[in-house]
Order: sequence, then C-alpha cells, then structure tokens
Amino acid sequence: MPAADPLVRFEGVGKAFRAVRHPPLLAEALGRRLARRSRAGGRFWALRGVSFELRRGERVALIGPNGAGKSTLLTLLAGTTEPTEGRLEVRGRVAALLELGAGFHPDLTGRENIRLLGSLLGLRRAEVEAQTTSIEAFADIPEFLDAPLRTYSSGMMLRLAFAVMVHSGPDIFAVDEVLAAADARFQARCFEWLAEFTARGGATIVVSHVIERVRAFCTRAIWLESGRLRADGPLGAIAHEYGAGQ
Repeated sequence: MPAADPLVRFEGVGKAFRAVRHPPLLAEALGRRLARRSRAGGRFWALRGVSFELRRGERVALIGPNGAGKSTLLTLLAGTTEPTEGRLEVRGRVAALLELGAGFHPDLTGRENIRLLGSLLGLRRAEVEAQTTSIEAFADIPEFLDAPLRTYSSGMMLRLAFAVMVHSGPDIFAVDEVLAAADARFQARCFEWLAEFTARGGATIVVSHVIERVRAFCTRAIWLESGRLRADGPLGAIAHEYGAGQ
C-alpha cells in the first residue's frame, strides 16, 4: 500500500443507538441537549456526518467534552461496532486500548492473560510465546505475573494490556483516556514507544478531553462536539480555540 494512501477513512459516518426513555428527573439532569438528541426519530446519534482520514506517521489527538462521541468513534475504528450510516475503511491491523480489563479474565494470572489477549488480537500461540519475555519486560511487573488479574490495580492492568498490544504488530494504535491510569514513568514509556511507532509508519490516535495531556505528542487534532466534527487541523491552532471554550 503506498504511503500516501490513508490507513483510515471516515466518510459521513454516523452511529445511532436506540433512545432510552429516562424518568423526568433523570432526563432533566442529563440536560436538554441530550434529551433533544435522544428524541430524534427514537434514536440517539452518538456520531453524525463525521469525515476524516488518518495516514501513516500521523499523531492525532481526538478531543472534545464528555459525551462528544470520542469513545464511539474508537469502537468503530476498532471494528467492535458498525456504523449506522456512511462509509468506513480501515486498512491494516488496529490495536485499540479502550477499556481497562477488556480482553482479560479476572481469574487468570498475568502470564495466562498475556496468551489470552494475544490470541484475541490475532496472534498465534507460537507468536505470543516467542514474545512473552519482551512483553513481560515492557510491562515491568515481574512480581505480579503469577497472581490473578483480579488482584491487579488499574495501572497494572494498563501496563499488561499495553505491553501485549505493542507486540501485536499494529498499523494503527488507538488509545482512550485509560493512559491516565498509569504512573508518569510508564506514561512516558508509552508515548516514547508511540513516537517510534509512528516514525516507522504507523498511525496513532489518542483520545483526551484535556488537550494538555497530548499537546507534547500530537501534531493534529480532531475535535468532536455533540457527535459532530467541529474542527480538524494542526493541534496548535485548534488547542487555542478549544481551550478558550473550557
């Protein structure tokens, strides 16, 4: 695939969910805007009319307030759900770290969960075994690898999941707000790896509603608001406008 070809293309993508009727007090607490969106045709549109491309070597910040549609966009990118409308193309393998504990079993040990998550990411058992030592070294929790996952902190689960995913051979790496669960040292290691990954031709999209967390890493921002694309361009220019509205 030529380097100029996009790895990801969204064309007028929308995702709707069946609207849920809330009790009056809860509906009021959720706000009038959410209520209006929920009533439209009996469906709630988490995303509507979103178009953009993601190319090799790009480091993109996906920003917006809570409920803007960021996590929904990543589930579409990861292939865990399908768009309601529009066209979505993904070329290459996606590693998506969207939720702590996803792909793990709480009663299995860390070592056993390495094999489990590796298989879910499409790796053969032999491939996982060949990289286990490197995965364990990246996670850097040697004293806990033989303990069941239910005894792990959120930061330890993040370490294990990220370590497996970086060894899965992705072309696109998508990270939700879960990186905030890591300590500063491991966050730095993650962003260092992601920088090397994009330099080799991968593409990274990092979700945050606090733009300062990704300003030093990302060069482009996609700003979602109320399920729609508000802006897409250089992070510096968008950060100024986004920050002014916070």
